[in-house]
Amino acid sequence: METLRTSQQIVVTLDAGGTNFVFGAMSDGKPFGESLTLPSKAHDLDLCLGTLIEGFERIIESLPERPIAISFAFPGPADYRNGVIGGFLPNFPSFRDGVALGPMLEERFGIPVYINNDADLFAYGEAAGGALPRVNRMLEEAGSAKRYRNLLGYTFGTGFGFGFVMDGKLNLGDNSCVETFCLKHRDYPEYIVEDGVAIRAVKRVYRELSGDDRDLEPRDIFNIAEGAAEGNAEAAKESFATLGRVAGDAMATAVTLMDGIIVIGGGLTGASKYFMPALLEEMRAEIRTMSGDSLNRVQMKVYNLDDKAEFEEFARGNSTKIKVYGSDREVDYDPVKRIGVTLSDIGASNAVSLGAYLYAINNK
Repeated sequence: METLRTSQQIVVTLDAGGTNFVFGAMSDGKPFGESLTLPSKAHDLDLCLGTLIEGFERIIESLPERPIAISFAFPGPADYRNGVIGGFLPNFPSFRDGVALGPMLEERFGIPVYINNDADLFAYGEAAGGALPRVNRMLEEAGSAKRYRNLLGYTFGTGFGFGFVMDGKLNLGDNSCVETFCLKHRDYPEYIVEDGVAIRAVKRVYRELSGDDRDLEPRDIFNIAEGAAEGNAEAAKESFATLGRVAGDAMATAVTLMDGIIVIGGGLTGASKYFMPALLEEMRAEIRTMSGDSLNRVQMKVYNLDDKAEFEEFARGNSTKIKVYGSDREVDYDPVKRIGVTLSDIGASNAVSLGAYLYAINNK
């Protein structure tokens, strides 16, 4: 399994938002030098590409040595392997017909350019330097022999982002299309799950339940749930719980196929006290067979790794010794299949930046 392999060499990075581009650099797994913020001008392709070139030029000119690569995340669908951005990008309408961004930057700067989905890089950063090594370190400290090699990374924010790292390798698929945002919505199967797990979902559900037609953001709704702002507290709590149930349903499908630790990041994680119980309850639900039997929806036991008591049970497992037939030898056997859910403790933005940096280091 790949570990956090850093380098003193410099990688130029970019945080690409629809309003602003934030250019920077990283070395040895940490930010290097000063960042630069420029308006993205996403409505006009020529202006936007000009801004990208200007920003990268200014960062590279400020560095003490030539960077080995440019590596960054770009929101929305793309052919990431070939560096072509295109398709439905609400924040970058000028890119919809397809833009060979990677090849353009490589030709301009003469160094490799790596572009990936932001949720993929979030998962990659968490697998190398975030949740996965943290959980494995905690297991070691608890005296457990159990270790994890796979990670499913989710971001809760403007959308419902997803990335998967298997045995240290970022799984990009054959079409740069490892996604779960388009799974069916738990409660409205004719709609995509992202319509239930995003900022817009929290706002919509609160408005529907409360009848409050103010233009409130999730932070406002969280404050209402906390009793710190005027509004319907029960509707506010339920708006986050609904997000948790819808997310848990999608996660149950994904983790059944991919089997690994789940880490959640993004702007909505500050409301985890209201969505995490519902998310875990959904993942722990039962499903039935047509013959009348019941079984767990997720075949592994699901733990909240941020709960001390649950982590202790998760680490303990049920290890025993069994004899090898025809021999006096014994081997360890733990029949409890288990996975866990945890919140990012390094933050989504830091994980994405770390993922972009490490992707360049490990693929140069």
